[in-house]
Amino acid sequence: MNRYKKRMILAPVAASLAALMVACGSGRADSGSVSVQQPGRQPVTGVDWRVDSLTVGGTTRHAPASARLRIDEDGKAAGNLGCNQFSARVTVHGDHLTFGDLRTTRMACAPDRMAFERALARTLTTGTLLATADHAKLTLTDGDGDRVHLSRNAPG
Repeated sequence: MNRYKKRMILAPVAASLAALMVACGSGRADSGSVSVQQPGRQPVTGVDWRVDSLTVGGTTRHAPASARLRIDEDGKAAGNLGCNQFSARVTVHGDHLTFGDLRTTRMACAPDRMAFERALARTLTTGTLLATADHAKLTLTDGDGDRVHLSRNAPG
C-alpha cells in the first residue's frame, strides 16, 4: 500500500484516537497549545532546529549545513531542506506532528544535496510524525520508522 493510501486510511483513525485521548485525558480543557513538551524536556515549537541527519530505510545521511526547521506556536513551519527554503502548515497534537504540503523555492544544488532534500521533504510529509524531544535534541519518526534527527541551534 503506498504512503498516500496509508495517510487516507489512517487520518480518520488518528482523528478518532485523538478525540478519545482528549475525552479520557486529565479532565483539563485543551489550551490549544501546540508545544510538545514534557517536564524537564525541550519544547518543539518556538525553537530553531538544525537538521543533523536523516535515516531512511536504515541508511543514515548527514544533512547539509544549511538544513534547518522551525515550528512556530501558530502552526507555521519554515526552514531549509538542504538547498531550498520551505514553508508549510503543521498541526501538532501532543507529541504528533503532521505537515501540510511544503512550499519551496526552486534552486538547483549539487546532486547529493538535492537527493537529501527530496528524502527529507518526503519524510516530513508522509503522514503523522512522532516527536521525541530530550534536552537539545529532537527526533521526528514517521510510520515507516524513518527518522529526522535535529538539535537545537545555539543562541546567536
